[in-house]
Amino acid sequence: MGGTYVLAIGVDRPLSLEVGALGMLEFVAETYAYVGSAFGPGGFARLDRHRELARGERDVRHWHVDYLLGHEATSLAATARFPDADRECELAGVLPGETVPEFGASDCDCRSHLLETPGLEALLDAADEAGGVLETRSRAD
Repeated sequence: MGGTYVLAIGVDRPLSLEVGALGMLEFVAETYAYVGSAFGPGGFARLDRHRELARGERDVRHWHVDYLLGHEATSLAATARFPDADRECELAGVLPGETVPEFGASDCDCRSHLLETPGLEALLDAADEAGGVLETRSRAD
């Protein structure tokens, strides 16, 4: 099964991080929301790959979010799934927060698919209100 997903990524401390072709980016200590699509092969199995990367069990970086998830100062705090719904660009535009320009949006016309949010609870509330199926996860899951 596929659909759209949101990753709630905790950044524990300010960091400078090289993110592929985007170059060096600055991240403040905050919760970030990454909106992605799981319509390709494996569907929501992509979430398992993101969890493995966040736990340090994978090294390969394919997408912008891989660079962020693979850093020691980050954790995957929660996920929200939107089964059978192609809402990636819509959610990137309506979830609370400020965009990180061009992050994760190289295959569409969106400004970004990564948002610096006003906090984990605000993000989870917004995802829930938008109809997401929430899962709480931690780095140690």
